[in-house]
Amino acid sequence: MTQTTDDVRRLIEAGDLPGAVRSLRPHAETAPLTDLAKATRYLAEAAGFGDLARAAKAAARRPDDPRALYDLGYGCVEHGIAFLAVAPLRRALALVPDSPRLLQELTSALEDGHRHAEAAALLAGRGAGLAPWPEQYLLVHNALFAGDLDTARRTAAALPDPEDSVWLGARDRQRRILSRAALAEAAGALGGQDLRGWHFALTGGLLATLSPYGFDAGMTGRYAYLGDSPALCRRALERLGLILAAAGRSPATVSLLPGRSCQVIGLAAAGLLGLPAVPYDPARTDTLVVAYDLNAHDSELLSALHGRTDGQVLYEHTTCWTDPPGVTADVSGLLAQYTAPPWAEQGERPADTRPAEEIARDIVTADPAPDEGDGRTPADPDEALRAFTAAVAAGWLSGPRDRVRSPGPVRSSRFG
Repeated sequence: MTQTTDDVRRLIEAGDLPGAVRSLRPHAETAPLTDLAKATRYLAEAAGFGDLARAAKAAARRPDDPRALYDLGYGCVEHGIAFLAVAPLRRALALVPDSPRLLQELTSALEDGHRHAEAAALLAGRGAGLAPWPEQYLLVHNALFAGDLDTARRTAAALPDPEDSVWLGARDRQRRILSRAALAEAAGALGGQDLRGWHFALTGGLLATLSPYGFDAGMTGRYAYLGDSPALCRRALERLGLILAAAGRSPATVSLLPGRSCQVIGLAAAGLLGLPAVPYDPARTDTLVVAYDLNAHDSELLSALHGRTDGQVLYEHTTCWTDPPGVTADVSGLLAQYTAPPWAEQGERPADTRPAEEIARDIVTADPAPDEGDGRTPADPDEALRAFTAAVAAGWLSGPRDRVRSPGPVRSSRFG
């Protein structure tokens, strides 16, 4: 037994399955494949993943069998531990270099780890022999999410329409991203630390505020664990109003989604914008739909929000950038890994049980001045957001609100 497998078994026996998974990350592409497969088997057995445990057992016995290595890699991707799939899939592809299936599965494993530059390099390395669908499409996708617009545009320009209609939606989604990227670039955006520009290009949403903390320590405008406040809610809603005005949008109502947090932030938005608040109706046009956190809602509601009703704008106050919701909001107030609402219980502070209307009034009357932060974050004046919104408005609010799982090319301390 090696140190790698011994550490995994020790942590599993201690009841720390997440710790066992974390212990493998530093060794996932350096440990011998036999050891990695054995460690993966221990994890799979502890988690009750019988199919993965069997695949790992077979790969440990036959570390030079491409089929066994593929099954192990595929199982790791399917069970959410794609970082453990990379090494066996690389080895399998080295053994069978002309296998499209292995190439696609390794690309998928790299994408799951947001390693888009590596995925793009892997695909580009195939040269002229790269098939159009899905391989060249995947090269465009990964080049975009790696921030390599030149490769993405050059490859997309040569990409024929798919013969299989199953790829038509993906083609249209990619074309929208390329179009938005062109608008953002023309507006002077899409630098290596331009969170707002890349957020728009990749998701179609506009980011209202940037975190003033930890910009140069890997957050780059995102929050990690945020204790929200009425002032932050008010500031984000003020910027929402600015975005609507700059884009020439004038919703007639504010639609309230179910749930206490959505009711609070929705009523606050209605108060600040001077609009009547109405219950959410998927068919309602010319309305601002307001959510606090879309991850709090079920798939049925998110499915209704995925399509786009004429004149409807979806606002989400706090968007989780490490686990994005099933739909992308048209405007996100801020990006955070975890947010505690101002009215929720926090530590020794009890939950605020007052009516939603009273809490909403606290937001309306809060000070909207920006937090000065740590003094190391670039300025984000209203005029810059106004100018960016006006410049990209022609490509805003188009197409369905697709989920985007990757944070894109703006590096973070979570996904380096």
